[in-house]
Amino acid sequence: MKLDKYIFSTFIAAAALALGSCSDFLDRSPQGQFTEDDNPNALVNGKIYNVYTMMRSYDITAGTTALAIHCLRSEDEEKGSIASDGSDVAEMYDDFKYTASNGLLGAYWGKNYAVIYQCNDILDAIAEKETAGQTEAEDIINKGEASFFRAYCYFNLVRAFGEVPLVTYKINDASEANIPKTTVDKIYEQIDADLKTAEESLPETWSTEYLGRLTWGAARSLHARTYMMRNDWNNMYTASTDVIKKGLYNLRTPYNEIFTDDGENSGGSIFELQCTATAALPQSDIIGSQFCEVQGVRGADQWDLGWGWHMATELMAQAYEPGDPRKDATLLYFRRSDTDPITPENTNKPYGESPVSQADGTYFNKKAYTNPALREEFTRHGFWVNIRIIRYGDVVLMAAESANELGKTGEASNYLEMVRARARGNNPDILPKVTSLDQTVLRDAIRHERRVELGLESGRFYDLVRWGIASQVLHAAGKTGYQPKNALLPLPQDEIDKSKGVLVQNPDY
Repeated sequence: MKLDKYIFSTFIAAAALALGSCSDFLDRSPQGQFTEDDNPNALVNGKIYNVYTMMRSYDITAGTTALAIHCLRSEDEEKGSIASDGSDVAEMYDDFKYTASNGLLGAYWGKNYAVIYQCNDILDAIAEKETAGQTEAEDIINKGEASFFRAYCYFNLVRAFGEVPLVTYKINDASEANIPKTTVDKIYEQIDADLKTAEESLPETWSTEYLGRLTWGAARSLHARTYMMRNDWNNMYTASTDVIKKGLYNLRTPYNEIFTDDGENSGGSIFELQCTATAALPQSDIIGSQFCEVQGVRGADQWDLGWGWHMATELMAQAYEPGDPRKDATLLYFRRSDTDPITPENTNKPYGESPVSQADGTYFNKKAYTNPALREEFTRHGFWVNIRIIRYGDVVLMAAESANELGKTGEASNYLEMVRARARGNNPDILPKVTSLDQTVLRDAIRHERRVELGLESGRFYDLVRWGIASQVLHAAGKTGYQPKNALLPLPQDEIDKSKGVLVQNPDY
C-alpha cells in the first residue's frame, strides 16, 4: 500500500477512535435527546479528521443507502444482487415505488445531518477562537474543511429531498434542531457561502503525508457541481474553468487505470476518500470502507467478493461507441455457472479473471473491482480501495457543457475533445473527434460523454432530472413508474413524526 495514503488514513483513524463518543452523539436523530460533547478537550483538528471518517460512511458514500439514492434510479443502473436480497430497495429505487418509511431514507438523512452537526460544532469552536483573537493557521484550514463538508452534505440533501431544515449552529438540545424546512434557494445560498469560505481557506496542494486532504480545487469543483444542478451556466462555467486554468490536474492517467490501486490519487484525482488496510485491520471501516464489499461480485468461494449490489444494465453497455475502452473499464463481466466456458468476452482485464455469479443483473461495477493479490493479503472485500468523489474529467465536461450553453461552442468542443482524447489513447480508429459546432449537436455529444465517462459514478439520475428529460428517458428504458414528483424523495416518516408537525412531507407523498 502507498505509505502516504496509509499515513493520512491512520491520522483519521486515530481521530475517529479518540472522538468515538462524539460520533455517537452526532449519529442520533435531530429529534433525539442530546448530551454535551463527552470529549470537550478534543482538538478541532482531530474533529475534522473524524469528519473524513464519517464521510466514508455506509450511508453517505459507501453502502447500499448511498448507492440506492445516488445511482439506482437511473436507466443505466439497478439493484442487482439476487431477488431475495433487498427486494424492497429494488421496488423503491429501481421502480420508483417510494415509501416514506423506507429505512434507507432515514439513514441517509441522519448521517448527512450527523456530518453537518459535527461541522457546526467545529465552526462554532473556531468562531470562539476568532472572537478571542486566538486564531491559528490550522484553524483557517479547518474552517475551510468544515465548510466544505457541510456544503457537501446539504447538497446531498437538497438534491434528494428539496426543502430541508437548514441548521448552521451548534446543537446543544434536540429542540434547537426541530425547525421547519427551508426553501431550496436559501439552502443553495448557504452552500454557496460555505464553498466560498472553503475556496478562500484551503490550500491548493498538500505535502504527501496529508494526501487526500481537502484542497481549493476540491471546493471549487464541488461549487461547479452545485451550479450544474441548478443549470446556472455562467457560474458553472466560471468555477469549472477556474479549476482548469490552475493547471493542478490532468487527464494523463489512462482511463483503465483510474479505478485500480495504481490509479489512486492520480493526476485526475481532485478529491477521493483515503482508505487502507493493515495486517491487524484487514477489514475495518475505521481506516477503510465497504464501497467494494457492497458492489463486489456476489459468488461463492473465490468469487465471494461482495454483495453484488449496484449493477449496470444492458442499456449502459449499449451506450458506448464501438471500441470505447471505457466500456471494459466500467463493466465487470461474469459467467452464470462455473460450467460456462471462459471466453475473451467474459474475461476481465487487468487480472484475467472470469468470475462466476448467479446475480440478477447483467454486469457488476468494475470501478469497484479489486486486486487479487491484495485480496489474499487482506480480505476479498476490498476495504482498502479509495472512494473517488470528484474527478477532473467531470470538471472538464462541466466546462464543456456550460460553455456550450453559453454559446461558446468552439471552447466547448475543445473541452469535449480533451476527454475523448484521453479515452481514445493511441488508437486513432475509435472515438472520432466531434467536429460540429452546432449547439444542439454538441449538447447531445456532451450529454453522451457524461454518461460514458462517468458511468456508474452516481450522477446519471441527477443529470436526467436537471436536463428535464427524466420521464422521457426512464419510461423509454422501461422504468415507467417514474413520475415528476419522483425527482425528489419523500422525507423520512420517522423524522416527520418526531418533529410533531414541524416537518411537512413533500408534495404528493
